[in-house]
Amino acid sequence: MKLLLIDAGNTRIKWAVVGSDAALGAWEAADGAPHAQLDAMAASWRAAGVTRVLVSNVAGPEVRARIAAALPDGIEVEWFASTPERAGLQNGYLNPGQLGCDRFAAAIGARALAPGEDVIVATCGTATTVDAVTKDGRFIGGMILPGLVLMATSLARNTAQLPQVQPGSAPPPVFGDNTDDAIVSGILSAQAGAIERACSEHGARACIVSGGAAPYIAPALKLPHRVVDNIVLVGLHAAAIA
Repeated sequence: MKLLLIDAGNTRIKWAVVGSDAALGAWEAADGAPHAQLDAMAASWRAAGVTRVLVSNVAGPEVRARIAAALPDGIEVEWFASTPERAGLQNGYLNPGQLGCDRFAAAIGARALAPGEDVIVATCGTATTVDAVTKDGRFIGGMILPGLVLMATSLARNTAQLPQVQPGSAPPPVFGDNTDDAIVSGILSAQAGAIERACSEHGARACIVSGGAAPYIAPALKLPHRVVDNIVLVGLHAAAIA
């Protein structure tokens, strides 16, 4: 049996194919692309010969309908949802169903990668989410803040003279000596500061950072951490085999 895992985020769709006896996160194939390239992704899905699909979708009903139409006929499909408990993780949200299914999957993945530890998992994409899982398997809640691009865009759109900037390959000095570096330093410090505060408040020794902006944010962190490529897919895999 082959399993197709799909993480449909706000701007991109990530996916992986995994065999039934594969180790956690050991993909046979994996890729990702913007929503507009769904047809090309669907061709890869059909060629993979998958028999089961598990989908996390936070991109809305239109994207869900497009994914459903793109999947091979007769395949078993589960639309992953946040529930009071899954894969040994207790959902501590006041309304468990209100928790974004991608955050629930990421928390399941973090627990699977750091069993028996208090862990913070930060997923850095369009938005940045920073969530806490206890060593005894409880998701206790977290933070949501604008991602790097949203922060930069907000400054560019809502100020008269500040430019739109993008993080570069290396972080700038904390105290930038030009406007572009000062903006990048500010938004990176805001992201890293949220993660560091979460780790301090939670007493977490394990910190997992994932998402498209992770390569920019992780170097700004002043604490031990692990960068994981697409923790949501890891969590879906853990949920599927639990």
